[in-house]
Amino acid sequence: MKSLRHLVLAASAIVLTACATTTPYQPASKPGGYDGYSQTMLENDRARVTFGGNSLTNRETVENYLLYRAAEMAVERGYDSFTLVERDTEKKSRVNVSPRFGGLYDPYFNYSFYRPRVGWSPFARYSYFYDPFYRRRGWGFMGSPRQSVFNDYDVREVTKYRASAEVKFGHSALADSERSFNAREVIQNLGSLVVFPDQ
Repeated sequence: MKSLRHLVLAASAIVLTACATTTPYQPASKPGGYDGYSQTMLENDRARVTFGGNSLTNRETVENYLLYRAAEMAVERGYDSFTLVERDTEKKSRVNVSPRFGGLYDPYFNYSFYRPRVGWSPFARYSYFYDPFYRRRGWGFMGSPRQSVFNDYDVREVTKYRASAEVKFGHSALADSERSFNAREVIQNLGSLVVFPDQ
């Protein structure tokens, strides 16, 4: 039992360490993922570009990294400007629920590992309760009020952003001034804001 508990704690520590920093500027592990950039060429001078970040990466960073990748692609293909034909930033939110007094039960997503007074079991029944003495609500083990008091939970919202755009590469003479960017200037101006994996 102790070895299983240590295994779960070690896995949790690894996940927390991996998510302890913002998403660096890097290729995503899969197209459209929340861990970097990805692109798909649609035509010789047109591509769909995406950058997704983890829950610590704010919207501005995600959008800046998208522009930076589009500028890099333009220069790599011999163009000096690019136009954002379509552009969108997707916001993905979910609620995380965690216990304050030990255990690893999440009633919102309906999974469990360990619960006080119950042990390692996914079958114990939990319910939403209101304790008039302590004047608080929360998810607790269905049993005596004393048991419910010690099953209190923290609730927080986790948000991730993913920016995407259809990008057309071109030259300055053909650029649309409102939606077009000078590729080399974008790289120069945003370069100091970009964090690479080795940093």
